[in-house]
Amino acid sequence: MTLLETSRLTLRPCREEDRDLFYELSSDPAVLAFFPFRRSRADADTVFTMIRSVVPEPGFDLLVIALKQSGEAIGLCGLSKPQLEPYLPKDAVEIGWRMSARHWRNGYATEAGLALLRHGFETLKLDEILSIAVHDNRRALAVMRRIGMHPDPAIDFDHPQIPDTHPQLRRHVVYRLRAAEWRSQGKRKTEVSTREQQR
Repeated sequence: MTLLETSRLTLRPCREEDRDLFYELSSDPAVLAFFPFRRSRADADTVFTMIRSVVPEPGFDLLVIALKQSGEAIGLCGLSKPQLEPYLPKDAVEIGWRMSARHWRNGYATEAGLALLRHGFETLKLDEILSIAVHDNRRALAVMRRIGMHPDPAIDFDHPQIPDTHPQLRRHVVYRLRAAEWRSQGKRKTEVSTREQQR
């Protein structure tokens, strides 16, 4: 079971009480602006139940982002293995997050992302972590840059799971960070400056 902490956040495994948050993040048009569909309550509940029933590989839990001070659950994040060959390497590990729109512009995604990078490189001993997003999802790309990742246009790709009804969402860009690069950055702290938090 993965449990991570930062100055303001706790990243913990999903609980049954997080079902409403999962539905919010699966149905809010603002959160899903760069996704091809939104889930109904029934569909979200089915997926959430499935997630809760699967025992994840150690270190690859779907984590809830909770405010340390109040305990309020505000988002989801985690490391995963996307299995998108040949677009991404067979052993690729992806970092991702989804934050409630009510809590945007507070630096929480950046803070959670930095904690996940540290977990991936220090605890899981990963060689590299990738992140992917729709090419014009500026909010996601900004977080990738803030946590120290950099683009690799040579491996950008058209996502095979995006339906023909949403061609504007097909092109995905790839950001990456290798363990050696992360170490050279001074093992970036999970704390972010006030200036970063307000972006």
